[in-house]
This record gives sequence, C-alpha cells and structure tokens, in this order.
Amino acid sequence: MSNLLKPLVDFMAKSKSWMESFAERPRAMYILAFLAFVESSFFPLPPDILLIAIAVSSPKKAFKAAMWCSIGSVLGGIFGYYIGYGLMETVGYKIVDFYNAHEIWQRLMQTFQGEVGFWFLAGAAFTPLPYKIATIAAGATKMALFEFIVISSIGRAARFFLVGSIFYFIGPQAKIYIDKYFDKLSLAFLALLILGFVAVKYII
Repeated sequence: MSNLLKPLVDFMAKSKSWMESFAERPRAMYILAFLAFVESSFFPLPPDILLIAIAVSSPKKAFKAAMWCSIGSVLGGIFGYYIGYGLMETVGYKIVDFYNAHEIWQRLMQTFQGEVGFWFLAGAAFTPLPYKIATIAAGATKMALFEFIVISSIGRAARFFLVGSIFYFIGPQAKIYIDKYFDKLSLAFLALLILGFVAVKYII
C-alpha cells in the first residue's frame, strides 16, 4: 500500500472500531436513521458504514437496522427534494458548490426534465451514484412528489435490505472476512464512492 493511501485507510480502520463499539449502544438505530437522513441531502459519507457495523456486531438486528436506514434515507431524500424545490438559491447551489458539480448539475437538470430522470433516480437510490444530488435535482425540476417517494422507497430499501440480508445470514463469517481484508475493502469502498460521481458524467 502506498504511503499516500495508508493514512486514509488507518483513519477508516479507527472509524470502523469506533462504529463497532457504538453499534451496540441503545440509540444506535436512531443515529443510523439520522445519518441516513442527512446523507440523502447533503452529508458526504453513506450510512452503509454504520449499517454494516450494526449488522456485524449483532446480525439479528440487521433487518431492523436496514429498516431504520431506509426510513431515514427516504425522509432525507424528501428533504433534499424540498431543497431543490424551494431552497435552490439559498441552500441547493451551496451543496452543488461543495461537490464542485456544476457541469454535472446542468446535465442532470436536463436529464430530470426528460424521461430518463425516472431511471436515474432509481439507479441513484440503489447504486453508489450520488443519491443526494438526484434528490435535489428531482425537486428543482418539480418531479411529482408521490412518484419520487415511491422510487426512492423501493431503491433505498432494496439497497439497505440487501446489505442487511448478507450480514443476517453470514454475519460471523462476514466479520472475519472484513477484519482480514479491511485495507483492500476500504480502498474498494472509496473507489466506489468516487466512481459514483465520475459515472454521472457518462450516464447523463
């Protein structure tokens, strides 16, 4: 591993240890829901990190954690929708500035004004594509709110319950694998986040 990446992996290892200890606390589910909420509109880190920590710590809670994660994420998506719908000038463009996504934003607006917006939102809800930007774009282009909620609910629940199912059925084995290959998995996870933003340029 290069010296450039080692501090980043070390940081993620410390974060993993902290989250695993935190995952057993009584209010872990509420914090997970809150993290999922803010990630769907502006926060950069996905809630999967804490979801996995909870599921690894207690596989029996995996589906409950996936449910809370889904609820928080959809509610956060609605908040992101509202930002795009009524707060673009005061809040929305600051988020676009933060992610340096002006070029992507312009193309995303065109996408959501056409028929492809439906499918892009569905993909962003389930894959590493930036869901937060999709929620804001959906509001900015006045996508029907009911349609937005249905698509987001299906996509987010499918994603988080898939993660929960993996750890529910193979929890102990998954923990052994994660501990053994954590460095490589951390780099792969970061690569997915970056590729999610890069992929937007080629999809829209």
